[in-house]
Amino acid sequence: MRLTLLTTLTMIAFAANSVLNRLAVGPGYIDAESFALVRLAAGMLVLVGLALHQGVSLRQPVGRLMSGGVSLTVYMIGFSLAYKSLDAGLGALILFGVVQFTMVAWNTAMGAPLGRLQLGGGVLALAGLALVLWPQGAVSVSLSGVLFMVLAGLGWGAYSLVGRGAQSPLGATAGNFVLSFVLTLAVLSMVGWQGHMTPVGVGLAILSGAVTSGLGYALWYTVLPRLPGPLAATVQLSVPVLAIAAGALALGEHLDLRIILGSGIVIAGIATVLRGGISRKVG
Repeated sequence: MRLTLLTTLTMIAFAANSVLNRLAVGPGYIDAESFALVRLAAGMLVLVGLALHQGVSLRQPVGRLMSGGVSLTVYMIGFSLAYKSLDAGLGALILFGVVQFTMVAWNTAMGAPLGRLQLGGGVLALAGLALVLWPQGAVSVSLSGVLFMVLAGLGWGAYSLVGRGAQSPLGATAGNFVLSFVLTLAVLSMVGWQGHMTPVGVGLAILSGAVTSGLGYALWYTVLPRLPGPLAATVQLSVPVLAIAAGALALGEHLDLRIILGSGIVIAGIATVLRGGISRKVG
């Protein structure tokens, strides 16, 4: 029960990031690159402060630190650049589809068994997500946007895989944020980034970085080692569904039968993956 609650809270935090990003970047309160950088800075300060207060060391093996920091940077930059040209729904579909594929493929390659229920549940959840998020009508898709979002999905999938071996979730997440902030600042500086920020945009980015990203990612690193690989990949498909529901309630975004039906299919797919994992343990 506690694991289910913590996992649910983590998915809510991930969904909240999407809502905060829409609130800030959509109306032009802040540009996407600045949002990512402020988000990282706020998360870094909160996590390092908590680690120091609790006496948690930020030290971790160099290879693990580099893997976590680089993959988080790839996700942050790819995500920001992709949403300059992609529709939000299509972008989320690409992101979480790539994340699921990356995590399941890696676990399977490492010898983790993949049962029929787990495979079928993953496909079902992805199909439900496609029904929810696939754009309606004629849409011009930017190839560069798709490539950037695929890159972001690979980054987040890798970041989640690295997190499964974290000995200290808080220390590891804080270290990842420090390295990612430095790398992101360096990359944006090299490409001639010129930020646009307003107090409202900065405030929303700080909230996203300090609470729903920093603390949310630390919580994710806490639950990851206790989740079977396929389940850890599939539960993240609930994030866009949660974001759509939050958008409808908080932002007045459109909600129809197609969205409700697709959300139900995603939940059914996640339940199937979970049942498959339990069946394999019992068998």
